Amino acid sequence: MSYKQFIYCWQKWLPPILVRVAVRAVVIICLTVGVLGILGSTAPMSNAQLVSNTKGIQDKQTPLKSTALNATVYHSPDCNCCGGWIDHLKTQGFQITDFSTPDIETVKQKYNVPDNLSSCHTAIVNGYVIEGHVPADDIKRLLQEKPNVAGLSVPQMPVGTPGMEMGDRKDPFSVLSFNHKDSVAVFNKYPSS
Repeated sequence: MSYKQFIYCWQKWLPPILVRVAVRAVVIICLTVGVLGILGSTAPMSNAQLVSNTKGIQDKQTPLKSTALNATVYHSPDCNCCGGWIDHLKTQGFQITDFSTPDIETVKQKYNVPDNLSSCHTAIVNGYVIEGHVPADDIKRLLQEKPNVAGLSVPQMPVGTPGMEMGDRKDPFSVLSFNHKDSVAVFNKYPSS
């Protein structure tokens, strides 16, 4: 191989490899910072009314009449908690189509997920965007009520949400509804245990 051929191959193959490595590094760093930020967070919660009892988020199953429970889930191949959330949905009767993608940010942009509401995975359920570790009962309620929103989000990755279990520890968190006009409202609120 001549020097010119070597340089040509180097210039052709190195950038895509570096981009893949850089994207994975950024995802890992963001997830690590997000988890550390959540564990050390003392952010105040909204005073929205508590809508449901939170005991047994993972165990309770709400019946849903005549609506197919199909979810298409997009997540980074480097994320371990997404599988726990997918398992939670499966136990609640959802049929899952699972897509592992190194370019999760493109998915979030495609579905107009606001940056401040983002988490580690994005799902599409009957046209609604489901961002992060949203409990299945909240998704079922969304499908029953059919509000005029783009979707639901549990921003970041709160401990105790489906897929983020850490023993008996449950941090307080809110499920937020959002539309594509930057309007956000509390859909449900869960206290700590």
